[in-house]
Amino acid sequence: MKRKHQLISDAFKAKKPRLAVGPEPEEKEGPEAVESALQYLASLFPRKLFEDALPPLILRHQIYSLVKDRTTVDRCLSQLKDEGRIRMFQQGFDVDNLVVAFTDSYRAKVLEFVSGKELARTVRKFLDSVLPSCTDISFDKKRMLREFGFSDTEITQLVNAGVLTVRDAGSWWLAVPGAGRFVKYFIKGRKAVLGMIQKARYKEVLLSDLQTRRAPASVKLGLPYHIHDIIGAQLVDCIPTSSGTLLRLSED
Repeated sequence: MKRKHQLISDAFKAKKPRLAVGPEPEEKEGPEAVESALQYLASLFPRKLFEDALPPLILRHQIYSLVKDRTTVDRCLSQLKDEGRIRMFQQGFDVDNLVVAFTDSYRAKVLEFVSGKELARTVRKFLDSVLPSCTDISFDKKRMLREFGFSDTEITQLVNAGVLTVRDAGSWWLAVPGAGRFVKYFIKGRKAVLGMIQKARYKEVLLSDLQTRRAPASVKLGLPYHIHDIIGAQLVDCIPTSSGTLLRLSED
């Protein structure tokens, strides 16, 4: 069985755990657990690395490392999305690797990104009229023109602003302006962390040991961020032992 949640095949040959950056949320159930996990993972996002130009970005599967019931996670995220509290993005990853951001933070960072630019008015129009009424992660041309009242020129401005990215002819993904660097760092960091485990004896390492190691320079998002990535994406198996949780590279 091939690995799920892969971004680029070569980038998923190593894995990584988490260094504490504040207490992990206590084990809970239901919506409270998901919201707590979201807040915790957002706190791990290295905002200074991006000059605070990006909203905290969370991979949906990272939440699975904290809330084991995936059905509960997906249901709660859907509810939060419908309530307009979060937005989801297909930000350059495969279809299963969705990015989550809090709507208020996303909106604020987008406005900062386009501040002073000629296309700012069009972007604000999109944020004010489309975002509150539509929770979709993609938009087609017919809907943008007829339902939302945007011209071809305005759609081009939204693409130039990074709010929309081309999905295929006549449709676009909702996007996070300036997130290309995040995607680049994420892929390199995941590969480096998985490489740390790949080099270990039997391709396994205690979580507690991995958390105390110095990460390679390429792990710019931090070990805590990536440990939840590799566990949630099932790139490692979590094995309980008398010495603590053992992380072993998945072989499927």
